[in-house]
Amino acid sequence: MKVAVVKTTPETIFFDVERVMDLADYKKTLPPADDLVLKLNLSWTKFYPACSTSVWVLDGALRALFGCGHSKDRMLVVENRTVVTDPKEGSRLNKWDSVLGKYGLSFTSLADVEWVSVRPKRDLIIFQDMFEEVRIPRLLIGKNILHLPTVKTHGHSVMTGSIKNAFGAFMTEVRHKAHSKIHEVLVDLLIIQDEFCEGTFSVTDGTVLGDGAGPRTMIWKDGNILMASSDMVASDAIQTWIMFHMDPFELAFLKKAHDLGLGVADPDQIEIVGDFTSVGALPFFDMKAKRSPVISWDRTLRGSFLRDLLFETSLFQLCIWASEIYHDVFWYNLLGKSRVKEFLKSRWGQLYERF
Repeated sequence: MKVAVVKTTPETIFFDVERVMDLADYKKTLPPADDLVLKLNLSWTKFYPACSTSVWVLDGALRALFGCGHSKDRMLVVENRTVVTDPKEGSRLNKWDSVLGKYGLSFTSLADVEWVSVRPKRDLIIFQDMFEEVRIPRLLIGKNILHLPTVKTHGHSVMTGSIKNAFGAFMTEVRHKAHSKIHEVLVDLLIIQDEFCEGTFSVTDGTVLGDGAGPRTMIWKDGNILMASSDMVASDAIQTWIMFHMDPFELAFLKKAHDLGLGVADPDQIEIVGDFTSVGALPFFDMKAKRSPVISWDRTLRGSFLRDLLFETSLFQLCIWASEIYHDVFWYNLLGKSRVKEFLKSRWGQLYERF
């Protein structure tokens, strides 16, 4: 299996996005004659570096796609709502709208489309026990999907990348309930995606990295790389290595996905192409996954009657309120706003300002 990894800069980003896609043979997975869904990543309604799909990677991917013959009439750009994010407002604040308008596209919130019940032929690990039925957006069935995740840490899953980007595609806004069994659910999502969609491809944005207590309250730092692959498992395995120098099999969802034949997580079986010649030659960013107080509290309550009381009753509105107060009011104003201000002085920040 092949994973392309290239170096990039704000000055060469559009060329480099197309280059990394070409190196990973995206045209074989996403032929122009087929319908295509671009699944963006929105971890916060607010703009924050490395938190959500960057406007420059979105622009670069669309340039490549339209350049090889894709049509806007067969393309959808989507993201879903969570209990604490507004995808339409997030599209505006992350400047996706400005890029989509340039290509004659519009943003579609998966909260506004039809969801249908499906019956996977393959046994799922936990999904049906947790949610009783499998419901997915009808518009994803039979489509090719291009995932555009970022390189960042996550308090529940340790890292978030290509595989977890399906979290917002095939689950409704109650997907926070899956955090207690996140690794099993991520494998189930791979099974669902493999059965009900056609080709899948990811372009992982490592231009700016999110370190620490992800996926929102992070410390940003320059990464200056891009990754691409048609194997979500292989992509995340390599991402895990460059983030932590961790054996990918130490992450339960990667080991299980590999064992079930859903992709390749063994670095010895992955071909690295692009600006690096081997896994050993890849950059190491020395990242460390931490947990915000909100996620720590969630993990502490896992399996207790109190968690069921708060998450399964009307009291859950208090949890939503507490999360919004902590992230959007307390943390953002105390730390986040100054970090964004500092980011806007950087070369990537100046590129963001130009959109």
